[in-house]
Amino acid sequence: MNFSPTGAGLGKADYELLSEFRYMLRKFLGFSEAAAVSHGLTPQQYQALLSIQGFPGRDWVTISELAEQMQIAHHSAVGLTDRMEALRLVRRLPSQEDRRRVQVSLTAKGLWILEKLYRIHRAELHSTGPRLARLLHRAAEQMSEGA
Repeated sequence: MNFSPTGAGLGKADYELLSEFRYMLRKFLGFSEAAAVSHGLTPQQYQALLSIQGFPGRDWVTISELAEQMQIAHHSAVGLTDRMEALRLVRRLPSQEDRRRVQVSLTAKGLWILEKLYRIHRAELHSTGPRLARLLHRAAEQMSEGA
C-alpha cells in the first residue's frame, strides 16, 4: 500500500463526507443510548435484547452467539445475561440438542420494552435514515470512482 503523508489524491470533500457520515452514525447511536436509558436499560442491555430478538431465523441465542453479536468476550456475555436475567428481561433454557449449552430468549417484559424502543428507533430512522442513506450512497460512489 502506498501511503502519502500529504494525502495526495484525496480532496477536502472526501474527508468531509466521511466526517459527516461518522457524525450522523454517532448522533444516531447517541440517540439510541439515551432512549435505552430513558426506558430503564443500559445501552448494552438494549443492544443485547435487539441482538437476541433480531437473530436470523429464531428468537433465541446461545451465549457464544450473543458474545459475537455484541462483539464482547464470552465471560462478559455471561455477566450481561446474568444481570438481564435478574431484571427478568431474559430467560435461559437448556438447549434441546446439547444440554451443555443454554438458549437465551426474551421474557414478556424484555419483549415489551424492546417493542417500545423499536417504535422510537423506527421514528428516528424515518427522519435520519434518508440522510444516512444518501451519505452512504455518496461514499460508495466515491470508492468505486477511486478504485
